[in-house]
Amino acid sequence: MAQKTEITRSDILPMATYGAERTARRRQVTAMKRDRRVSIGPDATFYFENFETMFHQIHEMLWIEKGGDDQIADELEAYNPLIPKGRELVATLMFEIDDEVRRGHFLAKLGGVEETIHIAFDGADKIHALPEADIDRTNAAGKASAIQFLHFPFTEEQVFKFHDPNVQVTLGISHPQYGHMAILSTVGRAALAKDFSD
Repeated sequence: MAQKTEITRSDILPMATYGAERTARRRQVTAMKRDRRVSIGPDATFYFENFETMFHQIHEMLWIEKGGDDQIADELEAYNPLIPKGRELVATLMFEIDDEVRRGHFLAKLGGVEETIHIAFDGADKIHALPEADIDRTNAAGKASAIQFLHFPFTEEQVFKFHDPNVQVTLGISHPQYGHMAILSTVGRAALAKDFSD
């Protein structure tokens, strides 16, 4: 069955229905997200998004903010771009530092980090991340946002490599102030491979 790549107004559940199912749905999404989470170094975590994570996010926003029908269009506009469409993976990158002072100093030195992120196959063939074009993620003073939205566009050959267990796939950040990488696990790759659609 083809992967769904867009949430429409007709997909939105009545809030009474969502409320009755919310606890079970949150448990299911939390379990699914475990295989879609990749930590890079001490402070960066990638959360790879798909239809289900964005379906959950939209319903949570509607549930918490209680904006009713008037809120739906804004949520669809905000979150539909983060659903993988075709030959791509989409991730939310979060720099998770609890200490406010350390976080401020850290992000002030991280300008342009969104341009230094990649997926690599056997350390060579690289897919460079494309930042979501909604807003600038580095301000004029060179401070990076703690949250980045990233697209990884694949070629057919790269999709094939992603499925090949003999090819090592790494996710990396090569910023001068934050150079780290991680090897994607077999379980994680199997979960993310389901995001590719025709």
